[in-house]
Amino acid sequence: MLISIIIPVYNAKKYLKRCLDSVILSSKNAALKGEILLVDNGSTDGSLEILEDYAKNNPCIRVLKCNSPGAAAARNYGVRFATGKYVWFIDADDTIFPDAISKLVKEAETKKADMVMLGVKRIYENDKSNYLSAVTPEEKDFKSRFVRYGMGPTQVLVRRAWWAKNNFAFHEGMIHEDMELMSALILDTNNYAAIDEPLYCYYQNPDSVLHKSSWDSHYFDIFPVLSSLYKRFENKKATKKYHDELEWFFIWNLLIDSAKDFKKFPEGKSGLTRSRKMMREYFPHWRNNKFLKQKPFKLRLRVALNYWGL
Repeated sequence: MLISIIIPVYNAKKYLKRCLDSVILSSKNAALKGEILLVDNGSTDGSLEILEDYAKNNPCIRVLKCNSPGAAAARNYGVRFATGKYVWFIDADDTIFPDAISKLVKEAETKKADMVMLGVKRIYENDKSNYLSAVTPEEKDFKSRFVRYGMGPTQVLVRRAWWAKNNFAFHEGMIHEDMELMSALILDTNNYAAIDEPLYCYYQNPDSVLHKSSWDSHYFDIFPVLSSLYKRFENKKATKKYHDELEWFFIWNLLIDSAKDFKKFPEGKSGLTRSRKMMREYFPHWRNNKFLKQKPFKLRLRVALNYWGL
């Protein structure tokens, strides 16, 4: 078995067929022995029935039922049952390109890679799109860019034996669950490859957990997640080497990205204070960050205002 595709599913009926059709087409085009693991964790909208219908007509599909909620739990559960040499996590509201699987597996096999990163086409509600490039090993200081990139698990194909050897797992019960793991992956391999072309379509889904119209206390998960990420670098004695990259990662996620939600909802105001406290604790001299200094004045001003909760 060369590849295991793992798709977490929770109330994704609206997008599910679009996703599954793209994965099945790419699987057929690849002509590789593989499996598609559909992990439902308590859908109530009819998603499970769709999964079971697809499984009846596609012998490569297995439907798994995970009792723990959340995409992290579903991904971890899927890995337990995976038998492929490589694993690729795909989200149920996204799609992949017809040649994606064949290109990724070929690259992994040719380069003997533990991990292959891919480019992503991001599609917005107004049908506008842009391209999120892959970090290629040919780039100067590519590991630096990888650490501060902030990618999701859908953006890499990984060798399952390498994943298991390092006991990698997603932090369950949280949002931002992938953040404390993904940027640290590069610390555990020198066998890295990339395909800098769009192989995955990421749809900005307004129903996703990160695009809610009301307050969710899980927005505060960003704080323990970033602490865990820093701890991973500490354990590898890599905090000094990647100080500037981690500092920028904290700036982006606390003072730019999360600050939007903290300022949007009254319940989130305390998050601004917690962000300021966290920056003082981990990176008291963050204003001198070399990556921040490269950004436009308007962004640097916004960061400063967000730091003071203004």
